[in-house]
Amino acid sequence: MIKSAILTASVSRKAGGLFEAILRQVQAHDRQKLDTRVFGLWDEFSDTDLPAWSPVPVAAFKPSGLKAIGYSPWFMKELLAFEPDLTHTHGLWLYPSMAAKDYSRKKHRPYLISPHGMLDPWALQNSRWKKRIAYAWFERSHLCGARCLRALCVSEARSMRALGLKNDIVIIPNGIDLPDIENAARLKTETIHDLKSEKQKAENKNSPWQEQVEPGKKVLLFLSRIHPKKGLVNLLKAWARNRKSDEWVLAIAGWNQGGHEAELKKLCTELQIRFADIREEKVENGKRKAETEASVLFLGPQFNAAKVACYRHCDAFVLPSFSEGLPMVVLEAWAYAKPVIMTPECNLPDGFRAGAALPMEATVAGVAAGLQELWRLSDTERMAMGGRGRALVAERFTWQHISRQMEAVYDWVLGGGTRPGGVEWADMKR
Repeated sequence: MIKSAILTASVSRKAGGLFEAILRQVQAHDRQKLDTRVFGLWDEFSDTDLPAWSPVPVAAFKPSGLKAIGYSPWFMKELLAFEPDLTHTHGLWLYPSMAAKDYSRKKHRPYLISPHGMLDPWALQNSRWKKRIAYAWFERSHLCGARCLRALCVSEARSMRALGLKNDIVIIPNGIDLPDIENAARLKTETIHDLKSEKQKAENKNSPWQEQVEPGKKVLLFLSRIHPKKGLVNLLKAWARNRKSDEWVLAIAGWNQGGHEAELKKLCTELQIRFADIREEKVENGKRKAETEASVLFLGPQFNAAKVACYRHCDAFVLPSFSEGLPMVVLEAWAYAKPVIMTPECNLPDGFRAGAALPMEATVAGVAAGLQELWRLSDTERMAMGGRGRALVAERFTWQHISRQMEAVYDWVLGGGTRPGGVEWADMKR
């Protein structure tokens, strides 16, 4: 049995999509073949989210000393005590990179790295001086010493080569679990054909925006980190141009990072977009009053059942990002058979080829054009597009499929010989 250690900066929801990507990959591994343990840094959400990793053992360590990089002396002590055959670092720029490199040097064991888009040009420019310091200090030697780099897509592999990295690069995307959506599809059909039905209203009661969206209006969902790289400023400016508030509502859900949500609300005011935060209920004459005239809704973070409800009850999904590794949220939207509009920078060109997504450029004009294309689709056309997305996920992006590919790469890293077939390799110029 192979002993593998997964090293990551966060083992909680604070990692955003990276949390779900790592968690489900290790849970899908063949436990008869791999003895996998996860080593990460503790944060304020770790205690709440640690049970989600079951049955995979997880150790989370509180940073001390050099807290800016997440240094923890217990991290290396526990790693040495476990003594894995190989380590796999997910993400960059923090102490787990140092730990992987130091463990490999001490024990002469190989390691892999999954940067998850953190070497893409846009990502490198964000907080670039801090990253330049980290790159010179430890990240360059960490990257160059990896037996194999895992890219999520061809674009990410090109970014690795652009930095001069000569390692073998395997291209393995993120995965997704296919939910049972038979009931959700039935409810959505009833919503279309029987909007005033009391039965429909009762069954649709778990919608996150049930009190704010009037019957008959459609919901375009954004669900990701509330961060400048996600392109929400351009989305709101494009939304103001199109003014479809009589037919569509934009629901923005996600984790507020660096106060960006406040900036977006201020922009809504400047653009004269009526918005509401569903976490802030209005009270008039001692009675709660729902805001039903808003064109943009801010939902806040959505996890577990609340997150599922967002996907089940939306009519389409949007991701106008400037940079992504491979966005889990798009795979999730497709898994719930939702049509998607996204930028090429989301690095899922298969979605465009399969007719599961509409492309839009990462500019105000580009996003506005993408929205117009969505508005022109009929209900039937949108549902067909969502169905193609779900079929694409079933064919290429399930966790069982992804984990088998990764296990083959682990075998190769430890045993050498010919690179395994059945996975894509970046054989571009080194």
